[in-house]
Amino acid sequence: MVVKSQIKLIKSLLQKKYRSQHSLFVVEGVKTVRELLKSDILSYQVYTTDSSLFNVDESLIQQITEKELKQISNLKSPNKVLGIFEIPKPKTIDFSNWVVALDDVSDPGNLGTIIRLCDWFGISNLLCSKNTVDCYNPKVLQATMGSIARMNIVYDDLFNVLKNADVPIFGTFMDGKNCYKQDFNESGILVMGNEANGISNKIDAICTNRISIPHFGNSKTESLNVATATAIFLSEIRRG
Repeated sequence: MVVKSQIKLIKSLLQKKYRSQHSLFVVEGVKTVRELLKSDILSYQVYTTDSSLFNVDESLIQQITEKELKQISNLKSPNKVLGIFEIPKPKTIDFSNWVVALDDVSDPGNLGTIIRLCDWFGISNLLCSKNTVDCYNPKVLQATMGSIARMNIVYDDLFNVLKNADVPIFGTFMDGKNCYKQDFNESGILVMGNEANGISNKIDAICTNRISIPHFGNSKTESLNVATATAIFLSEIRRG
């Protein structure tokens, strides 16, 4: 049985201030919860309608009914499990490999997809400006499909970190050099900007390289979705 105090805690974790206060976050869905249970991220409690789905210590699992899951879930159609996990302390960023930096990305779906892309392309460090959407937002977590379990995500003053980084900084712009003709080193920083405004002038000033994705044909499209663009740039970086 899920008691009132548990429901209150779970519901409060939908808001960033309470996630920060308790150092906890909520995830839903079998795949994501499984990925997190296999990771170094510490689990706090897992509520499920089918405990046989998870091969972990029984003390971490609380069997509940479908009705109780609907009470605590943030989804219209809950998917068998809701897990509460401890927010991990970020590690120092390793600039010996590629790093993706986000300058005020605001859409949860975009951030979640970018986290998944980083995981796919073997990039384990993601640097976010302080105004980038919280990576423990439930919509972000849903979009990561569990990839957040393998990422080191750091929120910091983007300008100060980048200006002290001793690697090339590749800013993404509409008028940059064709990324298909750009040579990429074994390490560097790929900076992706805000959905509406792109990279800020302050960050633009410290980018050592300006790159873009070229138009083809008679396309009148003004820009690409930031997550889509990230996929293209990372593919080129890894191909390079």
